[in-house]
Formats: sequence, C-alpha cells, structure tokens
Amino acid sequence: MLMPTIRMRNSRTDDSEIFSLIRTELMPLAHSVHPLDAHAIRELPVRFRTGITYVAAAGKTTKPYGFVHFEQYGPLLYIDMLVTHPHHRNREWGKKLMASCEAYGTTHHCTHAKLFVDDINAKAQRFYTRLGYQAVRYDPELRCYEMVKTLASPQPQQGI
Repeated sequence: MLMPTIRMRNSRTDDSEIFSLIRTELMPLAHSVHPLDAHAIRELPVRFRTGITYVAAAGKTTKPYGFVHFEQYGPLLYIDMLVTHPHHRNREWGKKLMASCEAYGTTHHCTHAKLFVDDINAKAQRFYTRLGYQAVRYDPELRCYEMVKTLASPQPQQGI
C-alpha cells in the first residue's frame, strides 16, 4: 500500500495531470483565460520552469491529486496556483499543500505570503480565510482578490 504524501513535482510523471487539473479546475473560473485557449495551454510548461511545485500523491510516481505552485521574491512568498482534484477534496490535501508551501517560505525567510483568488470562487476565498489570509485589495481588471498572510519567522536554534 502506497502512503499518501506531499512531494516535489516530477515534470515527466506529473505535468500531464497537473496541466489537466489547471484546464478543468482553474481555467473555468478565470476571467482572463479560457480552458481552450491554446496559447495559455502552451505557456504552462514555461510557467512551471520557475518556482517550486509540490504535489499530493499516493507515491513517488503516481498521478498527483493536487498541487501548489509558488515562487519566492525576497521576503515575499507568491502562491501562484493551488488545485486539488474533485475526488480528493475535503481530505485536507489543500491545507497540507499550503502548509508545506508556507513552511518553505518560513525556512527561506519569507515574511508574507500573497495569492490571488477569482471573485467568483467564494469557496476558495473561505478556504484561504480559514488559513489566515486576508483580502487586502480587489483588482477589477483581473476580477480577483489579493489575499495576504504574515508568516511566522523560523524559531532560532537554542544552544545547549
């Protein structure tokens, strides 16, 4: 039996499912892009060349059932995308992926995390609010809320 885990993305084995999740779960909610937009789909591999992607999966080479993609900009942790497959929701994978992402930010001296949520995605807005994110601005052009969270600083090591 494989133990479900959070692991680093393997582009060869994970990207097909990750891009499928983006097309089916994220793009339909976005005002700026359509799920059949060939240019946006072609740009996905380019977008994933920077930053870090963690996936939730049953094993090292099994199909992921969720992922989070993020980048660090100095003290800012920018969370670009988070998706969990509909059949694996309500099992705390989104929460675990976010915790892993934020732990990365904390250990790499990020003081804040930032993300954008589509205005029609009330469920995601509630999810991020429960995780401690606050809406600080609405962008009418993108039709997204900017949400931020202060990250805890890493605990200094105590000498013995």
